[in-house]
Order: sequence, then structure tokens, then C-alpha cells
Amino acid sequence: MENNQDNNVQHFLDLIQRSRRGKFKIYIGMSAGVGKTFRMLQEAHALLRSGIDIKIGYIETHNRKETHDLITGLPLVPRRQVFYRGKQLEEMDLQAVLTLRPEIVIVDELAHTNIEGSKNEKRWQDVVELLDAGINVISAVNIQHIESLNQEVKEITGIEVAERIPDSILGQADEVVNIDLTSDELIARLKEGKIYTSDKITYALQNFFQGEKILQLRELALKEVATQVERKIQSEVPGLMQARRERLMCCISANNETAKLIIRKTARLATYYNAKWFVLYIQTPKEAADRIGLADQRHLINNFKLATQMGAEVVRVTSKAVAGGIIKAAADKQITTLCMGKPHLSLLSIILKTATFNQLLITLGKMDVDLVILS
Repeated sequence: MENNQDNNVQHFLDLIQRSRRGKFKIYIGMSAGVGKTFRMLQEAHALLRSGIDIKIGYIETHNRKETHDLITGLPLVPRRQVFYRGKQLEEMDLQAVLTLRPEIVIVDELAHTNIEGSKNEKRWQDVVELLDAGINVISAVNIQHIESLNQEVKEITGIEVAERIPDSILGQADEVVNIDLTSDELIARLKEGKIYTSDKITYALQNFFQGEKILQLRELALKEVATQVERKIQSEVPGLMQARRERLMCCISANNETAKLIIRKTARLATYYNAKWFVLYIQTPKEAADRIGLADQRHLINNFKLATQMGAEVVRVTSKAVAGGIIKAAADKQITTLCMGKPHLSLLSIILKTATFNQLLITLGKMDVDLVILS
């Protein structure tokens, strides 16, 4: 009885906290140059004319004239000056924004990594702090900076994007707006010098700004926004028929690259289903701390951090029997879908482990748990 009362109190406190939290709007696009910053500044002018206390916390115009001209007349929070590695650099002054407490603040470049020594490592963490303080935030990000899409973007463009945001940050947005252009329109803007300076145009056309690459990135952006809209409908429209509430769990090992791939793909599924999800690591005797190298241990910790940032709960189990550990964890967390990597087994290993794998399949079937093999 007392436990139930505590839960009710906590639920009420959570409702109060959510009502006090700032609203979050994200403009998303398939690449640089589609007009995200331009649109944010247009919106800032419209809000200012309506008497809203809006300030520019950080804006990056990339010296694009039509965008830069829109800054005129908007109240700017002076940037923080930072001397780093012999250079004078600028960052958003988070403390100044918190002190001024505007009704709305514009914070561009959501995936930006802050200069070493800043309060937060990433700008998205600054944004979370502003939202928690009750300040409404409008921000922007390109599709290639979303963590779970990292591998897909690399396959499309041949570039691994270093600065990324966890999918859970998109999940916190109250509104996600896609700024869409056709590939022809985007390439035309590039050739007109509206994205990069003239010395960079030829290189861009030969690399990132190719029609087929832009089309694929555009598809990713459209799908992402559609998924976010569907998530919002499912969570906010009263009386909507809900399918069973999915609870996903993926299993990882100390294999770094495979683990990252599985985490990202499961995060995509969790976003699609608006589901709670878990990352399970079963430490077998051969993966004990004194039997795996420091590099593997470091990779494992980084993957736990990645999973947590992307919204997962990490479950660590020590067990000699992998299948038994998986079954117990799936039952404890009431899992509906289990995700595993494609096994890399020799013929002998398959013969030796078939009985164990079959037992896992049979038990999962009885538990009504779906199994997804991620390649």
C-alpha cells in the first residue's frame, strides 16, 4: 500500500516537472544549405513582432549573406570568449542565457562539440539544461548527425560524421520540422554560392553534393520526421488504439564494432516503435575483466555510454551460460523483442551450439518474445 502511494506521488511530481520544462522545437534537414538557420531566424523575427521575449543564444550563418542579414534587429546573447590552444574562440554563454531567462532561445548547431573546459561536452547537453530550467528552445540539426543513422550515412556518403546527437534528444522534442528541398534545388543553391564559397563548390559537387547521395539523405530525413510525428501521435492522441507496448533488448559482447552496430540498429527500432529498450551484456568467464585487454574494456564502457545516451538501460549479467542469462534478463525486463547480431560461427561451432540455440528459440517462443537477427 505504501509503495503504491509512493508511486502515485512520484507520478504527480513527474507531471509537475514536465509542465515546468521548456518546449523544444528542432528543425531537421538532409544537409547543410537547405535553410534551417534561415527558417529559425525568420521565426525569431515573427515571434519578436508578437511581443515574445526571444534571444539568439548561438547562431551560425557560415557567412551566407541572406542568412546573415536576418540577424539584424534580433537580440543576441554575447558569446563566451575562450582562449584554447593559442586561439581565441567563441562558445554559447550558457550561464548568461540561464541568467537572462528569455521565453525562447535560438540555439543553432545542436551536434556541436563544446571547447574543452566548457561545463558540458556537447551543445545538446546545454540545450537539455536550458529546457530543464524552463526555457523554450528552437534548434537545428542535419540528419547525418543522428547517432543511430551514423552507419547508414557513412555507407551513403563515404564519410563518418564525428559530431552526433543521441536519438533520445530527438525523442524529447515537442515539434520536429523537416526543411526539405529537391536535390536539383539544393545543387542549384550550391552553384549560386549560397552554401559554400566559390573555391569549395567544385569539390562539394564531386563529393557530398551528388544527386543520388542527396536523394538518399532526403529519404532518411523524411522517414525520421515521419517517425517522430507517429511517436507523438501515439503518445498524445487520447483514445488511439495501441498495439502491445514493445520492450526491446539487444545483446552485445566485447566485440566493439559489432556492438556499436547492434546498439544503433536497435535504437532505430526503439524509436520507430516508441519503445523502452535495453542493452544486455553477459560477461562470460572468457570476458572477465582480468582476461580481456584494456582496449576491449574501454570499448565496452564507451558502448555502455553510447547506449545510455541513446536512451537505453544497460543490463550487465555475469553468467557461464549465455542462453540462460538472456532468457532470465528477457523475463525480468518483460521483453517483447530480442535483437542479436548475426552469428559468425564455423561449421563445427554451429554443430556444437545448435542445441543451445534451439533451446533459446523454443524458450523465447513460449515467452512470446520475437527474435530479430541484425546483419
